[in-house]
Amino acid sequence: MKLYSAQIAGRPLVGVAAQNGIIDITALGFPAFMNEIIEGGEELLSQIQTAITQKAPPALSEESIEFLPVTAPKKIICMGLNYEAHAAEGGSAAPSFPIYFSKFHDTLSAHNQSVTLPPWLKKYDYEAELVIIIGKYAQNITLEEARECIFGYTCGNDLSARDAQFLSSQWLSGKSLPGFAPTGPCIVTRDSFDPYESMGIYCEVNGETVQSAVTTDMIFPCYEAVSTASRFFPLSPGDMIFTGTPEGVISGKPENMQVWLKSGDVVSVTIEGIGTLTTPLV
Repeated sequence: MKLYSAQIAGRPLVGVAAQNGIIDITALGFPAFMNEIIEGGEELLSQIQTAITQKAPPALSEESIEFLPVTAPKKIICMGLNYEAHAAEGGSAAPSFPIYFSKFHDTLSAHNQSVTLPPWLKKYDYEAELVIIIGKYAQNITLEEARECIFGYTCGNDLSARDAQFLSSQWLSGKSLPGFAPTGPCIVTRDSFDPYESMGIYCEVNGETVQSAVTTDMIFPCYEAVSTASRFFPLSPGDMIFTGTPEGVISGKPENMQVWLKSGDVVSVTIEGIGTLTTPLV
């Protein structure tokens, strides 16, 4: 199942992908906010499936809705250098333990939402990432328990200001500018997406492919990422884990080939089985 957070004329809704568009399940009496859907678990998803099968309203077009960030997370956890080729392009060894950092809540932005690049920084970079959406409370869980704690997956772009990121050994200053965590366009529930298959992950800038890899290239795959993170950060429904980016970022290129993102660029992240997240930069 593919679920959308959106609004029409200021009215929030949750939608479900159908062959002819997006079904507004809020109009069927289901919650208007994704976190409530997530907290309802498999039982609520089953009720939604039954409802849209028996009697669904006419589907909406993507053009008729305004996308919202896919969840309202308490925590946005990110992983660094989780693809070996990406670590190598930056001159780093592949980590032997997951590298975690965070983004703030106001970094969230939605599919098709413009993100402003502050003029006092210059070295803006993209990072296409698979994002895990947590489905239930988890603390110090095992690898075997991790799958059941995942609600689903979405596309993410860990936008980064490299000239701020590398001012110190702590990356936060370059990662948490407003809007710098675009996610979307939808959440694919875990029964419909397997990150342990070779799912393609791509990034395009103005239509040119700049990153191309598969999710199985991760050093620390999804269940391990969740289990390990839960040792240190209690996870709640709606929380996000950005799982790292593959090779091809601007900062990994020779200096004479580094063309940083700028106002007017459009960045798109595509993950096979999920969809495409588009972010215009202004």
